[in-house]
Amino acid sequence: MNTPTVTGKGHEASPRVHPTAIVDPVAVLGDGVRIGPYSIIGPNVVLGANTWVGPHVLIQQDTEVGPDCVIANGAVLGTDPQDLKYEGEETKLIVGADTTIREYATLNRGTRAAGKTVVGNSCLLMAYSHIAHDCFIGNHVVISNAVQMGGHVVIEDSATIGGIVAIHQFVRIGTHAFIGGGSRVPKDVAPYTRAAGSNLKLYGLNTVGLERRGIKEEARSQLKQAYRLLFGSDYNISQGLAAVHAQGPWCAEVERLMEFIESSERGVTV
Repeated sequence: MNTPTVTGKGHEASPRVHPTAIVDPVAVLGDGVRIGPYSIIGPNVVLGANTWVGPHVLIQQDTEVGPDCVIANGAVLGTDPQDLKYEGEETKLIVGADTTIREYATLNRGTRAAGKTVVGNSCLLMAYSHIAHDCFIGNHVVISNAVQMGGHVVIEDSATIGGIVAIHQFVRIGTHAFIGGGSRVPKDVAPYTRAAGSNLKLYGLNTVGLERRGIKEEARSQLKQAYRLLFGSDYNISQGLAAVHAQGPWCAEVERLMEFIESSERGVTV
């Protein structure tokens, strides 16, 4: 077995690599890293302190994983993007701290379009989920079993995606949004909302999630007012935005909601 580069000091905190694992000599392992049987850690991979890599994991190359992460059995990280435009350019996969990646999840590197695929801090990526090239996943995001996404998807902080959801390339899902299981997501989903269905539709605000995550009552009340104007009236989206603007000032959450809608290129789910 090749000897990887080791960061940190102290024998007690030294990485533990199973004898059957293969670690490239230019990989960097932080203090307390553990690598299970038959796993493969390729070149230019950096594993942060106390990250646990289970058995039969492949981290192909050019991947940075933050501290205190868990990568479960059979997960595959840092592989080439599944994009016909990819021509072998150097790109990265970056995973933040305290993120859990469960069994058989797959995470590709980026293409030259963005240069990297990013997963934030404290995320949970459940079994068989797929994070495609050039995707950006924020912090505290939950991606349930078998979620599949195209390239360039953006999922903002604290969003939750139910199981077996298909997300079209270039779609954005706003902060604190909730997508029900079995849905097909061809358009952007506004922050703080709930959406579900194979013909995706909004089903109100993510009220339970907002309360659980500490969004203040005044902000929740203002979001309800704005939601009614935008999605619960006879206005179209442009008219609803004008009506919301006319009734300001609003809290930061409503301002974020309007900014998201106004910047949508694919159109928002209604």
